[in-house]
Amino acid sequence: MSDALPADLVERVRRRLAGEPWPPSAARVAAAVRAEGGFPDGDPLPLLQRLEDEVSGAGPLGPLLRDPLVTDVLVNAPSEVWADRGSGPERVTVTFADDTAVVALVRRLASCAGRRLDAAQPWVDARLPDGTRLHAVLSPPAVGHTCVSIRTLRRQHLTLEALRAGGTVDEPLAAYLHAIVAARLAVVVSGGTGSGKTTLLGCLLGLVRPYERLVLVEDACELHPNAAHVVSLEARPPNVEGAGAITVRDLVRQAMRMRPDRLVVGEARGDEVVDMLAALNTGHDGGMTTLHANTAADVVPRLAALAGPAGLTGAALTAQIGSALDVAVHVVRASDGRRRVAEVAVVTGEGTVTALAYDGTRTRVGPGLPALAARLNARGVDPPAPPLASVRRP
Repeated sequence: MSDALPADLVERVRRRLAGEPWPPSAARVAAAVRAEGGFPDGDPLPLLQRLEDEVSGAGPLGPLLRDPLVTDVLVNAPSEVWADRGSGPERVTVTFADDTAVVALVRRLASCAGRRLDAAQPWVDARLPDGTRLHAVLSPPAVGHTCVSIRTLRRQHLTLEALRAGGTVDEPLAAYLHAIVAARLAVVVSGGTGSGKTTLLGCLLGLVRPYERLVLVEDACELHPNAAHVVSLEARPPNVEGAGAITVRDLVRQAMRMRPDRLVVGEARGDEVVDMLAALNTGHDGGMTTLHANTAADVVPRLAALAGPAGLTGAALTAQIGSALDVAVHVVRASDGRRRVAEVAVVTGEGTVTALAYDGTRTRVGPGLPALAARLNARGVDPPAPPLASVRRP
């Protein structure tokens, strides 16, 4: 049997499924194929999968998104597709016929998320029904070709032990992370895009006691911690008429009234920072969040920049940050694609002080370790034995 789809079958199946609930199930696609005469003789399963991708899925990108190793798929041009399997983007052999085919795919995916994509709204940022994140910019304003970025959702319950085995942390650093969670210190996981912030946050949440109630607030649900008592709240963008939006800040305010043992904000990226800091300063111990930052030293300035437009500035802001947050855990992604926890720092209103630093080989002690040990002791948790090596002072 040829591996090419029969001529015009895709359009005939699409027409037959028009008006039915979308996206269609595999069974409904198969029924439509049978009604259109079916495939030629032979094994229909490979072609049926490809047809399902073309009718309601990710088209030529479908096999990549089903690959369990792929985290990101990037389309720069019809003949230039890249995939990241954990070691950075690599060019793959997948291609589209032309830019029109790319646009058709993106519009179909955007419609599944209830989003609009056309000349008047030439970009889209959406979460698909299966949790996949879609971002696309049409040409123009994308120069030359439509650009697409897709991030897959892998509902893996990674553990801190698994990260230790993979070199993300070593044993001394893992012991301190265990102690930080047990002491219910407030944690911000910082790092750049793709550095593993959400993965590490999920691992830390997996260390909480079974009876603790986690209330998660996210722009798009990505956290699926291996915990016993989890409530998830998800923001909602406005519809095509520009109405119906539910912001992360709205949900943080609601979460504070839902009796959380730990309030978790998936990512601090806007004015919800003000309400998050307020919550952490009013008895909500053990809260956690992630933050885009280049270094741990950038955490306090970044929070200040996010809170400023909401009216919290100056001494009031530094006081809020210093009393709300205890620890910044900074993660990095090396040039070879490997991720590691580079630093654990104590947070104050004026900035951060390195307590532990990990270079991928061993953990070293920083000047902030006594302050971290004091915070652990104050919560009734004995600090682990410190590593012997020390971080050189600048």
